[in-house]
Amino acid sequence: MKLQLPLFPGYVFVRLALRDRMQVLQVPSVVRLVGFNGSPVALAEEEVESLRCALIEGVRAEPHPFLRVGRRVRITAGPLAGREGILVRWKGDLRVVLSTELIQRSVLIHMDAASVERMF
Repeated sequence: MKLQLPLFPGYVFVRLALRDRMQVLQVPSVVRLVGFNGSPVALAEEEVESLRCALIEGVRAEPHPFLRVGRRVRITAGPLAGREGILVRWKGDLRVVLSTELIQRSVLIHMDAASVERMF
């Protein structure tokens, strides 16, 4: 038996006309629609559909804390585990900039997103 957990716990994705949003909000356990400044915002349908298709085809995926480019992160795996750096995007890939204050030099390291955690 294989247990499948939600990829985005607490979220339900719906396709609806904006005028029908009140019907969704009347469903028990629905708290609010995702949005900004009180207005609902739609996710890009291509983004949701490509992820859905990948999961149907058996791509392994699991929830991961959101990582924002430009924020400090801590490396959690490999020989650099415990080091802290800044998350950057370089030519489409995630990288971590590690800096050494004493010699005022930095190095750009290619990292898998699963090997870093955000710092609070």
